[in-house]
Amino acid sequence: MREGCKFYVSRTYPTGDSVRKCELDLAPEAPWRCPDDCPSYTPRLADVNWVHGSLAGSVTPVEPPGVGTDPSIASLLDEAEDIVNAAVDRTIDELDTERAIAAYKSTSLFGRIRARLKGFGR
Repeated sequence: MREGCKFYVSRTYPTGDSVRKCELDLAPEAPWRCPDDCPSYTPRLADVNWVHGSLAGSVTPVEPPGVGTDPSIASLLDEAEDIVNAAVDRTIDELDTERAIAAYKSTSLFGRIRARLKGFGR
C-alpha cells in the first residue's frame, strides 16, 4: 500500500487487529498493494491536528502468492466485501424497523388517535 497517499488509512483495534485500506476503495488487493497506475493517488501533504502513533499495530500479513498477477484474488476480496456490506445493511434496516415499532408502541393511545385526526377537517 502507498502509505504516503492521502487516501490511505489504517486503524488498529484494541484486540490487536488492524485494517489498512484505501478510503476510495480503489485498492482491490489491500492490504498488500495499490494499483500501480492509480488515477487518484495524491501525496499526503499536511498532517494538521493529527495524533500520530505507529503506522499500524501489527505487521502487514505476508503477501500470498499471485497477488498482483492473479485477478481472481481481487475478485474474491470484492465478493467478501459485498457479503459484509450486505450484512451491515440488513442489520441497520432491522434496527431501524425495531426502533420505529418501539417508538410507535411507546406513544399513548390518545396521542395516536390525535395524530390520525390531525389531518381531518382541513
